[in-house]
Amino acid sequence: MHAVTVSAPGGPDVMTWAEVPDLPPPGPGEVTLDVVATAVNRADLLQRQGFYPPPPGESDIIGLECSGRVAVVGPGVDGFAPGDEVCALLAGGGYATRVNVPAGQLLPLPAGVSLVHAAGLPEVACTVYSTVFERAELADGEVFLVHGGASGIGTFAIQAVRALRPAAVIAATAGSAEKLARCRELGANITISYRDEDFVARVREETGGHGADVILDNMGASYLERNVSLLAPDGRLVVIGLQGGTKGTLNLSALLPKRGSVHALSLRNRPGGQKARIVAGVRQHVWPLVAEGRIQPVIDRVLPISDVRAAHRVVEELGHVGKVILNVGG
Repeated sequence: MHAVTVSAPGGPDVMTWAEVPDLPPPGPGEVTLDVVATAVNRADLLQRQGFYPPPPGESDIIGLECSGRVAVVGPGVDGFAPGDEVCALLAGGGYATRVNVPAGQLLPLPAGVSLVHAAGLPEVACTVYSTVFERAELADGEVFLVHGGASGIGTFAIQAVRALRPAAVIAATAGSAEKLARCRELGANITISYRDEDFVARVREETGGHGADVILDNMGASYLERNVSLLAPDGRLVVIGLQGGTKGTLNLSALLPKRGSVHALSLRNRPGGQKARIVAGVRQHVWPLVAEGRIQPVIDRVLPISDVRAAHRVVEELGHVGKVILNVGG
């Protein structure tokens, strides 16, 4: 088989598409996929740089999601057969021609979505479902703010909230006029340039001083104080990224009177049983909306896996809207 290898922690040039040892047969409860496509996530950049190693026992090949065809079904697997077209949530291994996946982390190909484009769905769908709807329990009519609204997570979150909580007020931050316009097209009511606007002041102004009931944050430390100040009474801040640093100051005197809460969640390191439960929830509650076209994968571009270095540069430079897909096997 072939996979993207990393010679040493560093920039995109440390990656090479090369022959690697074949996978072992799938274990109990696993399937082997022939990978058709994978997607670039910001976590992939961190892993390439040496900052985000895979969980113990997982593949050290980069790649947190993929689409493909079932090649081999391991012992004890029901509901999937060789030849089935699926997409999968992974702990690693997506940048390769083959990957072994627990069957509980597979999703059938949604109607109307190509197999290549489906590679960009599992990570964002599972992240948004588990954070916005499960942990934060966003209610219809509440105010929802997503930072990085033009990212893969952001574009999916806007659509999912609009579909599942139609009366919600959706606010999104982004870094260019083009990206802000795309957020509005997807369903955002309030769009804010993080480069030259104060998102706290704008959201308060647009909501009559109420603030945000749920904030989905990819920045971490640099936004922590402002996010907490923006929370409405009983508001929930969910941190899923650390692009703005790892250590911030939490002012409890600002949080306590609001009965606010701060959650920090990672999908990759969850136990397999939790991942399977999240995937099942996505299949039940989100996948029908994708099949109906009410939620669509937002794909910026599809590049061949041989252009993995260029793909990482695009994501690193924030030169994309939605997901960047790597075509592995057509």
